[in-house]
Amino acid sequence: MPPLVWLRSFEAAARLSNFTGAATELGLTQAAVSQHIRLLEEHLKTRLFIRRARGIDLTPEGAAYLPHIQSAFATIGNSTTELFEPRATQTVTIRSPISFATLMLAPLLPQLSKSHPFIRLQIETIHKPADYGDAWNGLDIRFGNGAFAGRRADQLTSEALQPMAAPWLAGDPDWPRLPLLSVFGARGMWGEWFSAAGITPPAEASHKFDTFVTALEGAVHGAGVLLGSRPLVDAAVRNRGLLPLSDFALRSGTGHYLTAPSGTSLDQADETVRLWLLAAFRRYLDIEPLR
Repeated sequence: MPPLVWLRSFEAAARLSNFTGAATELGLTQAAVSQHIRLLEEHLKTRLFIRRARGIDLTPEGAAYLPHIQSAFATIGNSTTELFEPRATQTVTIRSPISFATLMLAPLLPQLSKSHPFIRLQIETIHKPADYGDAWNGLDIRFGNGAFAGRRADQLTSEALQPMAAPWLAGDPDWPRLPLLSVFGARGMWGEWFSAAGITPPAEASHKFDTFVTALEGAVHGAGVLLGSRPLVDAAVRNRGLLPLSDFALRSGTGHYLTAPSGTSLDQADETVRLWLLAAFRRYLDIEPLR
């Protein structure tokens, strides 16, 4: 392979059609550039330029050689930039229910930073479906059956419901008589769970909370029994803050979906986050009951 300095002189002279211009660009003398070209031609045993009184022209061989040299320099330059030059940090805004942001997204941020160190998430929490609005053009996470007007959706989780309680309540065989915890304004799933499990529901009213996160905290502190929405409660079970009270898990047919506007393309950073989230949550699409 010819020395790189010869090739640099050849590329600059060919692009500028002038040895003097090439010398100025490269910080060399015109004599040095001429010598590099002469040595390169001797090395290749081929004339690359036709010298004229008022400039130079490429020979057919030189013209054929030039795009290969330029492509090689571009590859070296792009690789150097990619590997060694600082990259601009990109911020991706994602809207999410507060329960999902707290219990599922936040624990994954160290992994995201490790996989994509130049991406930062800006997480905006949603408290009720009406807060999503219609004009949002970025990513958001929604709970439902996957049909969201004007949005394309990728499923992240599949919900399963199991009763959970703090360890000191978990041994009570008559746990349905304990206070039942639910979320204000949410679906009334306790009745469906008891019916599907073949258990007569208690007549007592449950404690209610304005978010699933606070209901979960209430359950961890022994306030009563939570109908745990999996996989939101899985970390609490792994940490032994909650224990399942029944092996029966009611699959609701719903889950969390990552959505984006229909008919539009995401920018590179948003698409990177979308693909990363799909890979990170793949294991939550078909979950087994906790025992």
